[in-house]
Amino acid sequence: MEKDNLLSFRVRSLRSRKRTIRKDVEKQIIQKYKRSKELWKIRRNIPLVPLDQPYQRGFVRFFVVRDDVKRSKDGDFFQGILNKINTKMYSETRKFLKKKRKFGRRIYVEREQKLARLSTHQWNDPKLGLTTRERQYFLKREDYCPFRKRYNIYYEFIEPWRFVLRVKPNMITHYKPLNSDLEKEIDELDSFLGRHKIVGIIHKKIYGKPNPWKDRYKRDPLNSRKCVHYKMSATEIAENSEDGNILQF
Repeated sequence: MEKDNLLSFRVRSLRSRKRTIRKDVEKQIIQKYKRSKELWKIRRNIPLVPLDQPYQRGFVRFFVVRDDVKRSKDGDFFQGILNKINTKMYSETRKFLKKKRKFGRRIYVEREQKLARLSTHQWNDPKLGLTTRERQYFLKREDYCPFRKRYNIYYEFIEPWRFVLRVKPNMITHYKPLNSDLEKEIDELDSFLGRHKIVGIIHKKIYGKPNPWKDRYKRDPLNSRKCVHYKMSATEIAENSEDGNILQF
């Protein structure tokens, strides 16, 4: 009788076996995800090799400080700002054109290029190194995003006339050597991790996902019993204090 009881305790239930299998699969997915991140870092840190014969590949357009501003006493100051908000644009020709449809026919118009906008994260990032004087030349703005349905805050340079565009040939002087074994392993991991079910497991176990059930049944503090007696605007409180009434809570 005792042996039968011991055997019954040792036998695992179907639910326990399924849970163990699911956890093993999730661990393998997490390990492959971490391995893919390591391989991406390895490929990114591969040193560049100089070319024996550099060649031209189109043209590049970027901003430079105007000559009159550069000769002034604040030339170095604005050059430092430009180094943080400069942008580059590449084109096969010097004209930097793009196709646009107008009145049913396609025409070519010039591509617009602007200085970079600083996000809130970049604005507060110590690596960017914005000084107090440099911050005075930026203006805080808001832009509504219809997809996320919220306002995005960014900082824009208020004196773009101090910089002008310049075009020069885009010369290729270095190349990154290709490692076939590394690229093959990266492609295999990307193909595996890009599956629909695998992406869901990664978002759930690594990044986490919100719990809509808590948000649906979350209690509003303004409508709770504890706060319902204290619903009073700031204007009413000021009027009562001016009249000399004493608020009793």
